[in-house]
This record gives sequence, structure tokens and C-alpha cells, in this order.
Amino acid sequence: MTRLHNFCAGPAAMPTAVLERARAEMLDYQGQGLSVMEMSHRSPTFEAIAAKAERDLRDLLAIPDNYRVLFMQGGATLQFACVPLNLLGQGGTPNYLDTGIWSSKAIKEADHLAASHIAASSRESGYVQVPRQGDIALSADAAYLHYCHNETIGGLTFDYIPELDAEVPLVCDMSSSILSTPLDVSRYGVIYAGAQKNIGPAGITVVIVREDLLERAQPSAPSLLGWKVYADNDSMINTPPTYAWYLAGLVFEWLKNDIGGVAEMEAINRRKSEALYAAIDASDFYANPIAPANRSLMNVPFTLADASLNGDFLANAEAEGLLNLKGHRSVGGMRASLYNAVSEADVQALITFMADFERRRG
Repeated sequence: MTRLHNFCAGPAAMPTAVLERARAEMLDYQGQGLSVMEMSHRSPTFEAIAAKAERDLRDLLAIPDNYRVLFMQGGATLQFACVPLNLLGQGGTPNYLDTGIWSSKAIKEADHLAASHIAASSRESGYVQVPRQGDIALSADAAYLHYCHNETIGGLTFDYIPELDAEVPLVCDMSSSILSTPLDVSRYGVIYAGAQKNIGPAGITVVIVREDLLERAQPSAPSLLGWKVYADNDSMINTPPTYAWYLAGLVFEWLKNDIGGVAEMEAINRRKSEALYAAIDASDFYANPIAPANRSLMNVPFTLADASLNGDFLANAEAEGLLNLKGHRSVGGMRASLYNAVSEADVQALITFMADFERRRG
């Protein structure tokens, strides 16, 4: 079996140890005589799997007791609608920071329900840096402030947590950055993340919500889009994506036991990204457009000095086992996603290839 170097932005690389364990348990989960994907979500066996996954995630992120952890479906994109549906029941205006494609999509979805207020934007800079704290101007009746911590497509990340008055909840899309660095959950009202970057396979979405915010939903919100119904039913109001939940639990266990926690994961991630950015910055052949303070740990976009070589670069990279380096169609160029399961050896293989390609074609 050959495992190649996978830099896909999502669905992303999974830890090999997790996949090996899932393979071993595929046909017969711990002597039960069936696969996890075949068992009832109401069975004591699966309820134990689900409970352990939540406990491990709480441990990894030190989630306070007054926060509920929900396992939902629909990806982060569905949460773009769930956020205003669940937080505008007492009136007010949804407030957003605009820092790229994913935050723009969230704004567009909220606008279906109420006109959004853009509290700050980095559009004019071409989304190469985030707005600073002093740039944020909330509306007088702000119901919440939403931002995307890490813009997967643009490779732009926040280097600070926005400071707000206590009555305005801070809501954050952390789909591409959750579990990559330690996190002070208490600074947020709501955190949500699609699984297919650092949590597990596509199909499950984690929502971490402060309990008092569960009472703010719009009365007209469909029940299956309301956070409270998931909180009241242990995320099993209907049949959940059981196998994705199981795999997420294995990833949490891997992070705790094999890696040693999120702080150690951050140290590894910083070594990976710093090595790749250093290789880009040392070259006249490659470039990264993002302001250094806002460069992403997880998604590293880069361009070639001669764009006509893009096709050759990608073809040569794939021949060397370096997969999924093509940049998003909206921005072009290249992008290497360095999620938790991407190893330092994977990144070094990419750096070595880039140097060799530059020598041959630069």
C-alpha cells in the first residue's frame, strides 16, 4: 500500500492511524458482529461512541460546562443559515466581518433573513489582510458578530480574537482551523466547523454553542435547523451520520493520545507552515500574497512567476505523488493545505519538489 502526499483543501487527508483502526473495525466493531455504520444510533454501543467523542473534544478544547456540543449535518454552509435563524429571535441586526469568499457566502445567506451590517471588510485590499480591531464598527442593535477565522481559499487567517461588549455574541466559522491550535472557547458565543478538514470525513458538522444562546431562535425556524432541538436530544433528533461521528471520535482520540493534545499539534503545524513559507519567501520563482501576520497555518496559496508553467508544475507534482495542489478556481495558482493529518515529511517532500522544479524551469 502506498500513501501519497495529499494537500487537498477538503475532503482532506485523514490520519493514517485512524484509517488503519477503522479498517480493522470495519466488519466487526469490538466483537459486536457488525460495522458501526450498520448499528442503530439508539444502541448502547453507539451511544457510548458518541459520548466518548464529545468528551474527547471537550478535553481537547477545554470546552466550559455551560457550552453544548452539537453534531449536525449540512456542513458549515448550512450553518450560514442556522446562525441567523438561531440568533435573531430577539431582534437586532446580524453583523459580519468580510474577509473572503467564505465570509461573503455567510453574509449572502444571512441576507435572506435580515439585512446584514458589514462591521469591517478587507475587500478593498484584495483580502490579503484582516481588518484590525479598531476597524470594527458594529451596528447599534447588533444581534451578533460573525467572522471566518481562516479563509480556506485565500489562505487568510485572523491573528487576534475580536473584542466585543458582553451582550453581543461572537460567532466564528472555524471549519478549516479548529483543533489546529489551542482555543479559548469562552471568548465565543458560537463556534461551528465542517468536519472535512481537521475533524474527520465530510458529513458531520460540530457546533459549540453557549447554553443561554439556545433560547434566541426565531419562532419560524424549522425545527431541524434549530440548535436547541439538537441540544435537547443529544444530537439524535433524527438519524445522525453515525460513521462520520465514529471517525471524528477516532480523530479526537488520535489527537489526544498519539499527538499529545492541541498545543503539541500547533507546534507541529507551525513547523510545517513556517518551512513552506520560508521556501516561498526565499525564492523569486514562487510568491504568497498574504500579509505575514495573517498567513494561514492551514492553507498556503502560492503563485509561480510564470503562470504558463502552472500546468507543468501540477503534472510534475502529481507524478511525484504530490496531490491536490491546484488553487481554487476563483483565485488560481497553487494551494497546499496543511491540515493536522498532513505530516512534516509531506511538507518537506513538497518543498524539495518546488526547489527542483525551480531549478529545472525557473
